[in-house]
Amino acid sequence: MPSPFLPSPGRCLRAGLVCLALLVPALVVHAKSDATACPPAATPIGPADAEAARRDDRDRGLLWRIEKDGRTSWLYGTIHAAERGWVLPGPAVREALRRADRIALEVDLMDPAVAGGLAAAVMPGPNTPPLPEPLARRLRVQSQALCADAALARLRPEIQLMSLVGLAARTAGIDPAYGIDLFLAGLARAMDKKVVSLESAEAQIALLVSDDPAKVARTMDEGLRQLEGGQARKIIATLTRAWADGQLETLRHYGDWCDCLKTAEDRADYARIVEGRNPALAAGIAAQHAAGHAVFAAVGVLHMVGPEGLPDLMAAKGFRVTRVPHAPPGARQRKPPNAPQ
Repeated sequence: MPSPFLPSPGRCLRAGLVCLALLVPALVVHAKSDATACPPAATPIGPADAEAARRDDRDRGLLWRIEKDGRTSWLYGTIHAAERGWVLPGPAVREALRRADRIALEVDLMDPAVAGGLAAAVMPGPNTPPLPEPLARRLRVQSQALCADAALARLRPEIQLMSLVGLAARTAGIDPAYGIDLFLAGLARAMDKKVVSLESAEAQIALLVSDDPAKVARTMDEGLRQLEGGQARKIIATLTRAWADGQLETLRHYGDWCDCLKTAEDRADYARIVEGRNPALAAGIAAQHAAGHAVFAAVGVLHMVGPEGLPDLMAAKGFRVTRVPHAPPGARQRKPPNAPQ
């Protein structure tokens, strides 16, 4: 099993959407673990983890089968930071991965071109405004409390904030180093599957940052409030548990419990950053399928919910869409004799 560890992605959106941090796979988290108060460093997945997964062989996340023109592809809703034991796929997901010939991710962070674009996009530009000192001071306090590496301070302020949300999750056992998308990118290569990006890292970052001083200040103030008050950790715990247990209804009502879609601006940002990307994601998946591929498309789970979610958009494109239930814990799906690939 490949190690899932590269520079690991932390995630977030703006302001009230800061607790969607686990849903945008395009940022770099810098963590240190040399201090006794810091969470332990993530370690590679190894044989002991595989043995534990065999004993507790269960599906996590949300999986749909999509069929058109006599071929089958799949949609898989992911989170971009997870508990260590969640990264190894369960029976239904393994079977879908086995049958797919192409893995489609929002962005493939193991692609050097994508990594290079990301590295440039997260750095301040010539028009990036300096952060007012009161906000900069609060940011430094949170960076120290969350064991961030000093190198994080070189990035755009919003990117620092987003990365800190990813680091805050480590205190609840949720680590960006165990991001499902990143692990799938490595697993696909180990399985000799082609990996494609449905978006660019630059486009994702452009949705998340601003050179407007007032907007940056609002983003940082509200995001820091969520970190300082502990709301980010609570929402991350609820969101990731709903994902792990396949609780689609909980995710559908995200806006009711996340405390992050309270204003018209929050809701507009959600529509732009999450729902607004879905038509292009759906078109990219449909194009891969139309080219004759069996596609396993893995994107952030909130892209899967509601009438603007990918399952409904794929149905509107003529696909037959079926939710694949979690296999019972401990169940092993075996390939039947003469089963099609």
